Amino acid sequence: MRVTVRLFATLRDLVEGGRSPLSLDLTEGTTVAEMVAGLGIPAGTVRKVFVGGVAREESYVLRDGDDVGVFPPIAGGRLSGEFLQIRSVGEAWSTFEAAWTPSGPRLVAVDLSGACGRTLGADVLSPEDLPPFPRSVVDGYAVRAADTFGAGESLPAYLTVCGEILMGRPPGLSVGPGEAARIPTGGIVPEGADAAVMVEHCETLAPADHAAVGLGYGAGIEVRRPVAPGDNVIQAGEDVRMGSVAVPGGTMLRPAHIGLLAGLGVTRVEVTAPPRVAVISTGDEVVPPASTLEAGLVRDINGPALVAAVREEGGEPTFLGIVPDLYEPLLSSIREAVAEFDLVLVSGGSSIGPRDEVARAINDLGPPGVLVHGVAMKPGKPTVLGLCRGTPVVGLPGHPTTVMVVFHVFVREIIRRLLARAPGPPSAVRARISRRLASAAGRTDYVRVRLERRDGALWAVPLLGKSGLISTMAAADGLAVIPEAAEGLDVGEEVGVEPVRG
Repeated sequence: MRVTVRLFATLRDLVEGGRSPLSLDLTEGTTVAEMVAGLGIPAGTVRKVFVGGVAREESYVLRDGDDVGVFPPIAGGRLSGEFLQIRSVGEAWSTFEAAWTPSGPRLVAVDLSGACGRTLGADVLSPEDLPPFPRSVVDGYAVRAADTFGAGESLPAYLTVCGEILMGRPPGLSVGPGEAARIPTGGIVPEGADAAVMVEHCETLAPADHAAVGLGYGAGIEVRRPVAPGDNVIQAGEDVRMGSVAVPGGTMLRPAHIGLLAGLGVTRVEVTAPPRVAVISTGDEVVPPASTLEAGLVRDINGPALVAAVREEGGEPTFLGIVPDLYEPLLSSIREAVAEFDLVLVSGGSSIGPRDEVARAINDLGPPGVLVHGVAMKPGKPTVLGLCRGTPVVGLPGHPTTVMVVFHVFVREIIRRLLARAPGPPSAVRARISRRLASAAGRTDYVRVRLERRDGALWAVPLLGKSGLISTMAAADGLAVIPEAAEGLDVGEEVGVEPVRG
């Protein structure tokens, strides 16, 4: 059988002719691992193999005609012993998730008026039917649907009006064959009626016309459009049945949930207490925002931005200050934070270098210490994910935009887990990219974009700039995600965009 193999980045120079697609003749049953070994690629220099655009394990058996992509551990770079292991975004999260067992959230009871935006701690069961009685959703007449069958403009149905339903009062009447009762929107549908016909589809008869159509001398109407049983009526319990789950636990309460609970008479609910999140900034050059700058100094952007991001996600942030690039002060700060908080965020100090000590401190404060140090993403490759005695500690690279991207990709989900929120649907929207974007295969790229509507189509306009520029992130509507198997996007190609603001 014959397969096509494409080598990427540093792997291209390890195989003769590797800068062009290779056409290989293989025996039936050849696995991915056997193919890689046959090419003479050294062990440990392949991170991921895609077959037909799908990531495959080493044991995957290749088939005739397969298109295979082989990627190195660091897209576009060299192997580095100083990173524990470069992982894809999905692998990084899986590694962290497998080691972390979130403690159960603390629950607090709050009045309904203060519950919006909070996460419901447990299922709320409906104490009654909603609505508690059948209600009309139109102004018109409560009728027996069978009495209107076949009605039309040229041959209407004629009904006697037997009374009127008043708002906020029991009907006090029933609707018999050939009868109708006036009813307002929200009125109780009386016994005998099973539908409501809109007033716009009825005409009041003059008394002189009653005898001609076989009605008595009470009020009468002609109905010019038929209705089926249940038309224009909300049945008792149609919204929520008594005893059913009105709102499931883990739901982040929105205004509609508040209205639903209020309609059921629920005025107080248990919600998860916000997780306590410590935020630490690092850097000898970093000073508080109120400081007067001197040469070589910069104001702290990451601390205030992370505090705001944590609060927006439902956490309770505490800024613990700016720590210099010295190991002992950093170790002390993280140790105190781990003992008191549910999550610790440290911006700066996660890259590879002689003065970048976050990973060392996390390892020293374990177990288990550092779980991930290096993610195949741009920006954000030096990200650190670790656990210190059960408390998550995230080391975020120092550039402001990178901090916000790493928060979006990893920290947001950690906070969701601490809040015990139910998994939500993917938030990405599809848009067409407005310019060509290059990307190194083997990593996931997150590109800041502004969304625009053009001729009915949604377009993503890249906001290009270095990761040290916060203004591009401030102007972005979302992050266009270029998956690791792609080598870029062409103009007009569709891409998933994950919103970064409401």
